[in-house]
Amino acid sequence: MAPKSAGKEKLIEEDDVLQAVILADSFNKRFKPLTTSKPRCLLPICNAPLLDWTFESLALAGVQEIFVVCRSHANLVKAAIRESKWSRPSSGLKIVPIVTAKETFSAGDAMRDVYTHGIITSDFVLVTGDLVSSVRIDEVVRAHKERRKTNKDAIMTMVVKESGAQHRTRSRGESSVFVLDSETQECLHYEPVVGYPATTHTRIPREVLTEHPDLDIRNDLIDCHIDVCSVEVPSLFQDNFDYQDIRKDFVHGILTSDLLMKNIYCYVAKDGYAARVEDTRSYDSVSKDILSRWTFPLVPDDNHPSGHSYEYLRGNRYIAKDNSVVLSRSCKVGNNTLIGAHTTVHDNAEIIASVIGQGCTIGAGTVIKGAYIFDGTSIGPGCHIEQSIVGAGVTIKEGSRVERGCLVGDGVEIGPHAVVVPFERLSKRREARVDAGADGDDEGSEDEEESEEEEDEEEDEDDEEDEDEGDGGDDDDGAQAKTSKEPRSTVKKPAKEKLKEEVIEDEEDSEIEEIEANQDLLVLASLGENTNAIVWPHPTGDDDSDVEPLEAPDNQRLMRIGDDASDLELSDLGSITDDDGGDNSSDSSDEDAPDFSALASSLAHPADAPSGLGAASDARLESEFKHEVALSLERAFAEGHSVDNAAVELKTLRMASNVPLIRVREAVVGAIVEQIEIVEGAAEQRKEIAGVIGRWGDLINQIGGVDAVETVSVLQQHCAASERMPLFGQILASLYQDDVVEEDDIRKWYGMPASKGVGVPEGPIFENTKKCWAVGARMIAQFDEQDSDEESE
Repeated sequence: MAPKSAGKEKLIEEDDVLQAVILADSFNKRFKPLTTSKPRCLLPICNAPLLDWTFESLALAGVQEIFVVCRSHANLVKAAIRESKWSRPSSGLKIVPIVTAKETFSAGDAMRDVYTHGIITSDFVLVTGDLVSSVRIDEVVRAHKERRKTNKDAIMTMVVKESGAQHRTRSRGESSVFVLDSETQECLHYEPVVGYPATTHTRIPREVLTEHPDLDIRNDLIDCHIDVCSVEVPSLFQDNFDYQDIRKDFVHGILTSDLLMKNIYCYVAKDGYAARVEDTRSYDSVSKDILSRWTFPLVPDDNHPSGHSYEYLRGNRYIAKDNSVVLSRSCKVGNNTLIGAHTTVHDNAEIIASVIGQGCTIGAGTVIKGAYIFDGTSIGPGCHIEQSIVGAGVTIKEGSRVERGCLVGDGVEIGPHAVVVPFERLSKRREARVDAGADGDDEGSEDEEESEEEEDEEEDEDDEEDEDEGDGGDDDDGAQAKTSKEPRSTVKKPAKEKLKEEVIEDEEDSEIEEIEANQDLLVLASLGENTNAIVWPHPTGDDDSDVEPLEAPDNQRLMRIGDDASDLELSDLGSITDDDGGDNSSDSSDEDAPDFSALASSLAHPADAPSGLGAASDARLESEFKHEVALSLERAFAEGHSVDNAAVELKTLRMASNVPLIRVREAVVGAIVEQIEIVEGAAEQRKEIAGVIGRWGDLINQIGGVDAVETVSVLQQHCAASERMPLFGQILASLYQDDVVEEDDIRKWYGMPASKGVGVPEGPIFENTKKCWAVGARMIAQFDEQDSDEESE
């Protein structure tokens, strides 16, 4: 009987539908006022709603049934689901919206609602509605199920990714300490860490240290917020009403409970991309990663979630393919830029490292740097917008400035000659929105939409019932049919849903009403005459006693676009980077971006478009290239890529930027040298150098155009300007031992005038150059001595 039972279990497992739950609500206010009219999951990123990127990520993983749990703006979420390509019968996905109770104020409440609906029938994937991922989640599910065969108490597997200290998607305001069993990757202790105020230590339970002698204590993991959960996870939320946050409460509670005796594991994803858009800073970072193609195969010119087609041009430029974009011959478009369909860019306008939505107008002489402009926005001539997010349907009149870190809500009108100071938040005045409704017509149209939605959903249900009757109703199909119908029952109560929406809208109207009542007239005057904007107050630390440390104003500074927070002393010093500065420097070099006259005239013939980009200055391209190579090598080192894969990425970057090969060699040699740690003891130092060169030395030759003499010259130049100058001889010897360079190459380098410092200005670098040359002289003396010994023998 045992074989029969085992076979039956396997058959049931194979028939399991892979389910996913998307928590569409964010339960915080980091994107307000952009989210006063729509939920965060429907904000566009690279011109596609975040929710569509999440659907795309789950579809790549083979998920078959998705439940979207939503509270805020539920009607908009349901409409977006219906319009998504993944709702088509041919998509292979079944997407069901679940509208939660108005009392849902946390992820824990949402999970209790999931339990109440009884929709989960097997292990499922739990994600948020702001996820962009190409990680093979199906492999995580497979590992989770294999573990469950021998350990029924393994209830969750969390997906994490290794990251370097300067990884731009690494949150500066929120990180985690994971204590893992080195062999099994079981998570034994979890502790969230806020960036500010600084945290200097963590407390690990004594029993964890005594029971598990081999531990990894890690603060280098990005939490992807992708969880594979067992079917009992929702019931654990139901049994523990104090579980509000999934990490801080649920994971911590499970790991510290003496009664539950459940296990949680981590899956360290080596391949693929995964990041959440948790705040405006990560919105900026993930957008840049998409434009830089780190999210492949999810890139704008292929597999774009919205279904729009974009032409990929050199320098990570993307132009809508339908020939509806109008670019002036004198406009300039920099690297890492995307321009949506039906957008017009006028004379001498500059767009640098930015995303422009569909149907936008960019006025003559306007400069947009590191900004994100949503659909239907009109920007007048002579404006300047930097590192900000501008909502849909916004009008910015001539001569206006929007400084870094600003959020401008949908429908706002400002100018002419408005000045929006850094980190200001604007939304449309509530009275203006009501007046535009023409005596309540908006309400009527909304009711009509709801009625049409209800009819569509009922028709869908009828179709499903017909299909179920035709299936013959065996147990598995019946269970699946029940799963499909139960959530549908929640959308057949429009009156109840409308009540929920009205409650939420009343809450938001009350907040906006209070803001309107406390406007500073001088500030409003700076926004131009006839503006319809209101200015949101800046958060203060006065009421911090009632605020979670994560949401405290100073910590939130670390999570907003355009703020380097250089005056704060942080917990995670490794996360203090010049990412903003670096991006700014590379972006500012785009001020000499190519003249788009050739591209503008050739948009009707997309195949010829790249030829219009040849006027880019070498200095700008090289600066942009160095920045991208630094990110590529950082990921390769941190994630343990193979040398072959790292070489392919570098070659691709070089082809995109068309820089000389020596620039690639300089970047690679410099990065490898800086990977070498300076340690005490000659033997230990040699071991460290041999390890790094043995692992990565071959990358120098794999990038193409093998020139070992040039490699030695580049090594000398880098070491002469680096604190690793004393290691020059040992590094060169290690390269020689690993056949990266040969004796003849070292001799040729030694004989070059540049190796002696010719052409190098007097100063420390000149002195270090001479010292490196002297080290080379000693190596050549050793070569000569060896040759002499061989001749005497």
